Amino acid sequence: MNLLEKSLFSTLKSIATQNIVSHYHNLQQHRNIVKVRLKWVKNRGLDHIIDVQTDLKAACLLKDAIVRSPVGYLTAKSLADSQKLLGLTVPTLRFIRRYPTLFEEFPHPKYQSLPCFKLTHIAKILHDQELKVFEDNQSDLVERLSKVLMMTTNKMVALQSLHPLKWDLGLPDDFDKRFPDHFRIVKGTNGLACLKLVQWPEKYAVSELQKMNDDSSPPAGYREFKRGKAALEFPMSFPRGYGAQKKVKAWMDEFQKLPYISPYEDSRGIDPNSDLMEKRVVGVLHEFLSLTLYKKTKRNYLRSLRKELYLPDRFTRIFTRYPGIFYLSLKCKTTTVALREGYRRGRLVNPHPLTRHRDKFHHVMRTGLIYRSKGVDILPQLDNVLHEEENELTDEEEIELTDEYDGTSDAETGSDED
Repeated sequence: MNLLEKSLFSTLKSIATQNIVSHYHNLQQHRNIVKVRLKWVKNRGLDHIIDVQTDLKAACLLKDAIVRSPVGYLTAKSLADSQKLLGLTVPTLRFIRRYPTLFEEFPHPKYQSLPCFKLTHIAKILHDQELKVFEDNQSDLVERLSKVLMMTTNKMVALQSLHPLKWDLGLPDDFDKRFPDHFRIVKGTNGLACLKLVQWPEKYAVSELQKMNDDSSPPAGYREFKRGKAALEFPMSFPRGYGAQKKVKAWMDEFQKLPYISPYEDSRGIDPNSDLMEKRVVGVLHEFLSLTLYKKTKRNYLRSLRKELYLPDRFTRIFTRYPGIFYLSLKCKTTTVALREGYRRGRLVNPHPLTRHRDKFHHVMRTGLIYRSKGVDILPQLDNVLHEEENELTDEEEIELTDEYDGTSDAETGSDED
């Protein structure tokens, strides 16, 4: 596509989006979607995944903290107040002692009664492999981080909001300084250090939903809308019993017929109380979760980006209002939101190279927990073991994927407090 074609496509795209919004506003007084109040339904399979990954994330964060330490180890005293920060339900000292294949305990050189922890040989090898994964996937890192910034109103985000998302987005420690040609650190209006997009990369302005539907052309979407059909439909997987309810089906059919507004389009002209804005919010949250490695993140992390993503005050209600798209988990004393389409039969769909590497890390964790054996060189065997595990799914695991209603209402799970 030459420069003239790109310019023409961009102009048509902008005009078509404006026409969609204008046409919808003309119809809005005659067309209001009747929403159905839905109960929250527990999914034991996704809860189990979140539970396991909470421990995996904590172990990886501890590993990174040891690597950053100038002395190469952490003391038990320095770990005392880290439980909440790591998202653990047990004291950090008890947690780190569970995994001797990753963390080697030894007495402090000066204070013999003070326990210290350093990385084992196998943990160091895993860390070096992780750095290689980052190096091999730099273009993917740039694209993912660019798309996050492209969705924001000023094309920048405070670093204090991005740092907690490093694990979910698969960003290295030096993500804010690694790509100076694409991002730069600036001072925001509130005085906070922010990461800003240097230049708008048009090739990234295609959402995951548009990629799935293989139709990123707004004019085509507008023609479909005039025929009463949605150009782009969100994949939905309802908890057992919901999809067959006539009221729910009618509601979702009407929702899908609304025009899709790309999260990379300026939406400030849309009525904030309209159904179209609600679908736009669903689209932004869907896109953000699609950019995460595990198609999930903590609800509070999204709250910290509310203004930047131009989301309404109580946007978290969307998660329980659309249970066919999102799942809200209350595991590990926090609230996590996940994309249902990101998992199939208890497995992550299309895993990223970094998640595959983290699977190796988790295997070493489990081995240490079971055998409590220090210095066991099991790394060469991991690739074969992990390959076998990916092809196994027992009947018991299939039962765990069954949705169960526990009687909790969406009002209880959709509160603003975690």
